[in-house]
Amino acid sequence: MLVQSDRRTPVVLVSGFSGPAMTGVEHVAVALSDEPGTVMVHHDLAELREGVVRRTLRVDGEATTTVLELAHGCVSCTLRADLLPLLCTLAVRESVRRIVLALDPAVEAEALCHALEHVDVVGVADRVDGPAARNVRVEATLTCVDGAQWLADATGDEALADRGLAAADDERTVAQVAVGQVDFADALVVLTAGADALDRERLGAVLSRLVPEAPVAWTDDLAALDRAAISSLLHRIPAHARRGRAFGAHAPLLRGQPPLDTECGVTLLEFAASRPFHPERLHEALDVLFDGVVTARGRIWLATQPDEVVWLESAGGGLRVGGAGRWLAAMDEAELAAADPERRALAALRWDERFGDRDVSLVILAHDADPAEIRHALHWALVEDDELRLVERAPDRVAEWSDPFGDWHEDPCADPVQAPTGATERTDPRGEIQ
Repeated sequence: MLVQSDRRTPVVLVSGFSGPAMTGVEHVAVALSDEPGTVMVHHDLAELREGVVRRTLRVDGEATTTVLELAHGCVSCTLRADLLPLLCTLAVRESVRRIVLALDPAVEAEALCHALEHVDVVGVADRVDGPAARNVRVEATLTCVDGAQWLADATGDEALADRGLAAADDERTVAQVAVGQVDFADALVVLTAGADALDRERLGAVLSRLVPEAPVAWTDDLAALDRAAISSLLHRIPAHARRGRAFGAHAPLLRGQPPLDTECGVTLLEFAASRPFHPERLHEALDVLFDGVVTARGRIWLATQPDEVVWLESAGGGLRVGGAGRWLAAMDEAELAAADPERRALAALRWDERFGDRDVSLVILAHDADPAEIRHALHWALVEDDELRLVERAPDRVAEWSDPFGDWHEDPCADPVQAPTGATERTDPRGEIQ
């Protein structure tokens, strides 16, 4: 059988957060762009709030900077109006064999990869309108990490806008971006200057559990990390790495084979339950995820929302709760026929005759918290036996329970904020909806 090769232009995404990490991004991107046929692209969004973006192209060792003025100063507009069309334009040039994107801290690699696949690019000469993924493919995502600062960023609750890295209406947190950059990475460069031995050991324990299959280059001297070393790092990326692919809410939560023991106080724990959470008790128990926890993610079964899969994802002091579709047990025949076959097969292995595939499945990465206390708080939030009987026999009565995760999320620490069911929302340690 003849297999046709992928002729799309490969793209390497290089991301990082904070000063030293961004120095690493520039170093890695420039080093890779020294290879003949490689073009480096960087959008500087420091003046984005004024509608100004500075775009730098580096070709054959020569850098050219262009000032762009956008009608609306936002990351999305930058991607749609310039970066995606530029990638398509570069990809059709025979002289361009690879594109390296040095990402601004405000641009998340995962969001960009989603845009490559789903945002139509129109009006580019010599190509049919459609997503940029028709012309380019993600070869790898590499993240530079400041070994002395990353863990503090990843476990805080500071808003991205407070660092001057985003517009005032950008609700993302520093932790969300810092954790997301690493979680989405195929390979890492960790800059250890300024980090003591204990910092490095603890950071290593976190990274080995967050991205266990990503090769890591540890260095305290960027100058020693030349093009050959960076290329070698990229070649060590496993063939099955995500390379820009997004994982769905029903994909396995444990990726690769992360260590499940405790190291330097860092623990990766699983929490699973075959009964739902009581929504009000869960709302109270979630405080346990705000202190000493790097990240948590997983699927939740709420007693008051028996048909809907609820997705929970935290980073540092910020939490997102949103909809992730319907449980298979709540689907009709047409919906089941369209469901992912792998999801159906996995659900069949644990199918319950009363509740079907409904369950609770969470993975929590703690660095300075007692796993026993986390488990105790979450177990306390589950429905008790008498409540479980109501879930099974009187769902109408259960639907009348107060539900902070429903159409309205009311919190005593904040003014009521309207949040449609299934919408994404983020709660900080004080309970405020941002």
